[in-house]
Amino acid sequence: MRLFVTGASGWVGSAVVPELIAAGHEIVGLARSDASAAALTAAGAEVQRGDLHDHDSLRAAAAAADGVVHLAFIHDFTRFEENQRIDREVVDLFGDVLAGSDRLLLIASGLVPLDTGKPGAATGPMIRQATAAATIQLADRGVRSAILGLPTTVHGEGDHGFIRRLVETAREKGVSGYIDDGAHTWPATHRLDAAHLARLAVDKAPAGTVLHALAEPGVPTRDIAEAIAHKLGIPTASIPHENAADHFGWLAPMWGTSLTGDSGPARELLGWEPTHPTLLEDLAQPYYFEN
Repeated sequence: MRLFVTGASGWVGSAVVPELIAAGHEIVGLARSDASAAALTAAGAEVQRGDLHDHDSLRAAAAAADGVVHLAFIHDFTRFEENQRIDREVVDLFGDVLAGSDRLLLIASGLVPLDTGKPGAATGPMIRQATAAATIQLADRGVRSAILGLPTTVHGEGDHGFIRRLVETAREKGVSGYIDDGAHTWPATHRLDAAHLARLAVDKAPAGTVLHALAEPGVPTRDIAEAIAHKLGIPTASIPHENAADHFGWLAPMWGTSLTGDSGPARELLGWEPTHPTLLEDLAQPYYFEN
C-alpha cells in the first residue's frame, strides 16, 4: 500500500517507517523541517512538506494514499488542551477524506479502553480520549479505523522521554526517587516492538479495533528508581506524595499514578509478540545515562 504517515521522523515513527518499507509498503512522510525531510529521504520514504496546521497538505496527501498512519502529536504539555484540539481537527479531516473507501486510518493514542467508541462505552474527560472514540466510530462510515495504544514509556536507545527526565531529576537531586512506597506501576514497550505492532495493524487490523502495544503491563516505579540509582551510583528515596510536585515537577502526577492496559487483542488478533528488551533491561545499558 501507499501510506501517508504523520510523525514519520519522530520517536515512534522513525521505527515504524522502516518496518513498513521492509514489508513492501510505499511511504509518504509528513515533514515540517529540512532535517525531518532528509531523515525520511534517507529511510527510503517520499516527503510531503507541511505540519498539523497545514490542512490542505494533509488533505491532499491522505486523498492520494491507500491509507493513513497518524503518529504525530504536539508534545508541549504547557498547551496540552490546545494540542489535543489540533489533533482532533486532523483526525476529523482524515475521516472525511477516507469515508466510504474502506481505507486505513491508524492513529497513535494512549492506552484507551478496549471498548472505546463502542455503544454504551464511557468516554474520559480529555479531548484526546474523545478523539480516539471518534476514530473507532469511523468504522461505521466505511473507514478501516484502528488505534495504536502506546504506554507511558516507549523505550529504547535514543529515548528522550519520561525515563530520561527521571534520570535527569535523579542527577539533579542526588537521589533516585519514587512516590510513597513505589508500588505505582508504569506500562512499557520497546520502540521496535511498538513499530512491529503498527505494521501488523496496517496489514491486518479489522475496522474499529483498539490495539495496546503493551509488552509489560506494569513495572513498579520503585524498580525503575532502583535501576536508575544503580547506574548513577546514588541512593533511592521515598518521596511523600505531598512533596512529589516539588521533587519531580510536571512529571509527578504521572509518576504517582498506576496505569495499565490489555494487549490481548494485539496478540490474539494479530499475533503480536514483543521480542525486544524490557524497560529494566534497557536501563541496564549506558545510553539512558549519557549526556
